[in-house]
Formats: sequence, C-alpha cells, structure tokens
Amino acid sequence: MSSSPRTEPRRRWSPRRWSLRARLLVGQSLLLATVVIGIGAATVLALQQFLVHQLDTELVIAQNHSVGGAGGGPSLGIAPGVRPPPPPDTPVGPGPDFLDRRGIQPDAIGAAVDHGTVTAAGKIGADGSESALSDAARGQLAEVAVDGKPITLNIDGQGRYRVIADPTWRGTTVVTGLPLASVDATLAWVVGILVAAIAAALLIAITVGLWLIRRALMPLDRVAATAAEVADLQLDRGEVTLPVRVSIDAESRTEVGQLCAAVNRMLEHIAEALSARHDSETRVRQFLADASHELRTPLAAIRGYTELAQRNRAEAPGEMVDAMDRVDAAARRMTTLVEDMFLLARLDSGRPLEHEPVDLSRLTIDAVSDAHIAGPDHRWALDLPGEPVLITGDAVRLHQVLGNLLANARTHTGPGTKVTVSLECDSSGGARWLVRDNGPGIPADLQPAIFQRFSRGDSSRSRRGGSTGLGLAIADAVTKAHGGVLGVTSVPGDTVFTVWLPGESPYAKRT
Repeated sequence: MSSSPRTEPRRRWSPRRWSLRARLLVGQSLLLATVVIGIGAATVLALQQFLVHQLDTELVIAQNHSVGGAGGGPSLGIAPGVRPPPPPDTPVGPGPDFLDRRGIQPDAIGAAVDHGTVTAAGKIGADGSESALSDAARGQLAEVAVDGKPITLNIDGQGRYRVIADPTWRGTTVVTGLPLASVDATLAWVVGILVAAIAAALLIAITVGLWLIRRALMPLDRVAATAAEVADLQLDRGEVTLPVRVSIDAESRTEVGQLCAAVNRMLEHIAEALSARHDSETRVRQFLADASHELRTPLAAIRGYTELAQRNRAEAPGEMVDAMDRVDAAARRMTTLVEDMFLLARLDSGRPLEHEPVDLSRLTIDAVSDAHIAGPDHRWALDLPGEPVLITGDAVRLHQVLGNLLANARTHTGPGTKVTVSLECDSSGGARWLVRDNGPGIPADLQPAIFQRFSRGDSSRSRRGGSTGLGLAIADAVTKAHGGVLGVTSVPGDTVFTVWLPGESPYAKRT
C-alpha cells in the first residue's frame, strides 16, 4: 500500500531524521522553555492572587464606609436604634449617598438595593463627580449575592470589578465595587517582562547551546571525516595504507574519546589485515609469474617432442599416434593457460603496454572474422560507424580483449545464437565496444564475480571448447591497463558486455 502524500512531510520532519545536533538543541530548548514558562506562569498566578487579595482588603474597607453611610449595620459595630452619622446635606450625583463620603476610591461603583430593586447606582470619577450606570449594569449589581464575599464581575460598560454586597440594619443592601484595571495592568506589565526575559533566555540558551554542542561533537566530526577519507580509498586491490587516524585530545576519557580510540584501533586492525592480504596476493602472483615462466620451457619441450614423434605417424602404432595427439592437445591447452597466467602476472606487476595508434574499426572487423571462422554455427553481426575510430593503445592486447569476449559468447551459448558487435565513438574522444548476444544469460549470483580469475559459469552456459576461466579476467585487466572500464549486464535473452576505452591511454602516458 502506497503512503499518502500527507505522510511524506511528516516523515521528512520526523525527529528520527534529524541530526544529533538538532536533537540536542531542540531538546535543550524545549526543556528550558518548559521550565522558564512554568516558573513564569507560577509567578504570574501568585502575583495575581496577591494583588487581588490586596484589592479585596481595600474593597472591604470601602464597603464598611459605604454601609456606614447607608444606615450602618453590624459590620460597623453600630447597635440597632443608634442613629448613624448624618449623610451629606445635598446629593451631588445619581449614585447612592455613601459614594460622597470619605474613604471611597476613584472609579469605585456603588449601589443601594431595596428588595431586589436598585434604588440608586453610580460610579465616582477621579475628580469626585458621579456618573450613572446602565440598566444592564444595575441589573448585574442587583443580583450580587449578599454574603459579604468579594467576587469578580464584568460590569456592562465599566469593565472588570471586584464587588461585595452587605445588608444594612434597615433591610437594604449596599453593593460596592473596585476596578481590576490596575491589577490587570500590573499583570500585563509583568507578563510582558516575563515574555521578553523568556525570549532572551531562549536566544542566549540556543546560542550558547549551539557553541557547546558543536564543541562537544567536534570529535564525532573528526570520526566522520576520517571514515569518509577511508571510504574514498581503493581497498579492493594493491598495496593499501591507512595513514589517517582520529586525533584524540583531552576527551580520551569521555564517551566520545572512547569512540575515537575504538575507531583508531579498528583502523589499525584493518590496516594490518589489508597488509597481510596484500602480502598474500603478492606471494601468489609472484608464484604464478615464476611458475608460468618456468613451465614455458618444459611445455615447449613437450610440444617439440610430440611434433617430432608425429613426423613418423605412418611407422608408429595406432595407439602411439593417438596418445601423441592427446599429449599434443593437452600441451597446447596447458601452454595457453600458462601464457594467460604469465600475461596476468605482467599486468599485475605494472609492465608497460604498447603505445601506438590503433584503428579499432579494422581491429573489430578482424576479430569478428576470426570468431566467424571459429564459430560457424553462430550468427555474427557487425555494426560500425561511418568513419574509422582511432585511439592510442596496444593493438595486440586490445584484439585479445575483443577476441576473449567473442570467445566467451561463442563458448557459453548454443548454436544459432546471434552475437552483435557494435563500435561507437565517445563524446570525450574515446570509444565503446558492445558485444551483445541473445543466449541464456548469466546467472545473477555470478555477475559480480564474472571478471575474477578462474570464474566459471554454471551449466546454463555450457563450457564447450575448454574454457580456462581466465579470458574475462584478462580482458578486464587489459581494459583497466588502458584506463578503460569493462562491464556487463545480463538477463535471459540479452547479455551485453561493454568496453569503454579513453582516447588517450593513461597507462601508456606513464611510460
């Protein structure tokens, strides 16, 4: 089931795909932000409770004055039947009379409620003048519970207030309120300061965190750089040295320092293993070179004696003639194997090839003609460009490369198989050979090792003609000696060997 387009961005931004630096920085920032925001929220909440409690204290004092001005009550300690202080002679506003008494703060509101009906309500301004309240506000004040406990009320047209209601000894109710504007302003100012402080703290934490994380992970950068440098080395063949190591400073006792030390030990073990492998390969190649060189003389002697014995075929018994023919065939096959091993030994030792102009068009025609004679049961096709293709290299060895590829196609495919040889010019001045056949193909598990020495196919590509398993190895070695590349792609019914050769052989230039 294919994933929906919405899941792709989520996977892309998933923390699992983040770098270690990003994870550490984001985790540190989130932790710091959580702690600082929590402390800030607790501070604001505590400050709000303190300011509201302080305002409630002022509200209770103002309520005591209001109740006293409206007719007294138990809250003022005035006994029933005792006449309270007289109100002002002349009212100065629409509000109740107690708003004109001393002790009432500016912007305070007051209302007198008689059996659920507001008889007077108003607000005192900063200059001592009173203003009337709206009907909605009067209704809100009339519904305040008479329990002597301050509550927060959003009064219509006036804003947020802390209000309290108390009864008088006359049976009326006095409602007094003080604004929360100063409390809200103070909290807003504190919140602004906290937001600025949190932003500054996060900015400083991110900046310092980036520096600390970068400094702490510098050894990991060195490990990555060393690993990348080792990955770029050619470790598959030849003498290999690993001069790179991870530098260890004062972090040798830390986890990162232990990782660096472990990587260095691993590189040392790899260097020792590669050195041992190179020594073993050198000894094997030297043995093959010496053995192939020493075997050439006795093989030449054997072939000479067999030719001498075959001159008197008419006088020799039939069994002797047949035995000499078999000895001669075995000697020729062994001679071919020894020559191939000797050639590979020379290429391994870096012996120079010829450096001369080569007409690949003529060479291709000659190789296909030889293959047609050797394999008349196959169908051979040739595809050449209109102009001759010239490069610099060793004509004999290049002929051997194409000849080995054609022999491989002839040996491992059945009669009637079509083999097409194409020659193409490269835009960089080089050339490309393509040898294509419609045979059974090369097994997938054999393709990675097909250019190794003594590599043989399975029964699906039958060995006819005594293949030694060195033909493709020689073709690959000669191609690389010319600075080219030999590759293969194969599926049942379509196998293509591709040989790319540069216009100027780097191998020949070194000579």
